[in-house]
Amino acid sequence: MSFLNTVLPLGSSVLSFVFAAMVLDQWWQRRHSFQLVWAIGLIFYGISAGTEFVGSAFGWSEPLYRTWGGLLSLLFSHSSRYPGAETAGTVTFVIALIGAVAIIAATATRRPLAAHIAMAVLIVGSLGVAYLVLTAPVAPPGWAVDPNTHVPVGSGFPGYVRVLTGPFNIAGALCLVFGAIYSAYIYMPKKRALPARLGVIAVTVNFLASLPGAVASLFAGKLNSRVPATILIAVGAFIPGLTSGLNRFGVTWSFFLGEFLGLLLIFVGFLVSEDVFRNVRIGTTLWSREPASLEREVG
Repeated sequence: MSFLNTVLPLGSSVLSFVFAAMVLDQWWQRRHSFQLVWAIGLIFYGISAGTEFVGSAFGWSEPLYRTWGGLLSLLFSHSSRYPGAETAGTVTFVIALIGAVAIIAATATRRPLAAHIAMAVLIVGSLGVAYLVLTAPVAPPGWAVDPNTHVPVGSGFPGYVRVLTGPFNIAGALCLVFGAIYSAYIYMPKKRALPARLGVIAVTVNFLASLPGAVASLFAGKLNSRVPATILIAVGAFIPGLTSGLNRFGVTWSFFLGEFLGLLLIFVGFLVSEDVFRNVRIGTTLWSREPASLEREVG
């Protein structure tokens, strides 16, 4: 287990930094803000995985554990099991609710402001959580790992710190998974079993009904590259969310594996999309391909 505990986090860290470099280069060429956000997130992911590699290979320390805890997503738990967690959870929920209302109001009145408000809420919240992680007392010896697998767990931090991470990792994972699935639905050939006026129910049923046709289009070479790309991204986001949840309930053997597989699938998803990585670059073009001629299917 010690071999995998070093190789898997090392692989996740290296792949994260390579991925981040490619996305940063893409941002430098196109200057889309979402590319910069992705790159920053990948850098944080790489640092967090790097702390896991260093801790597994050379031993954990309190600064290393704090860095890991500040960057890694931990499961939200609104429970009196953790001292102070219930109050912190309530305060966090109220703040998140206010932010959500502001975003909805901006979307309805001045749509371009919604993204800026969302980013402001994330930045302020991230800085607040980072401060709490860096200043919170950590139970002796200064870190916590599973005694059997030696995988790090979040139990060394007080409950009020763990509960504050929920709105970031849970909401972020859900947005990434369901956003990617919805993007796949937008670009796939559709079989409309239900009318669009039924909203989420129609999208869900029509997505499932459209999958056989999408598979046939894939093998025929007629499927928009964004469909398999976004499905890979959705699965890649789901896997580490699942293994992180299992970690929270004491099933830690799959934690590092989930991190690596999830990142790998997201990376492959980005490479598959001809729109995202038509030219693979890190400073200079490493590989390029002709743009696809397929048109987007909307509806």
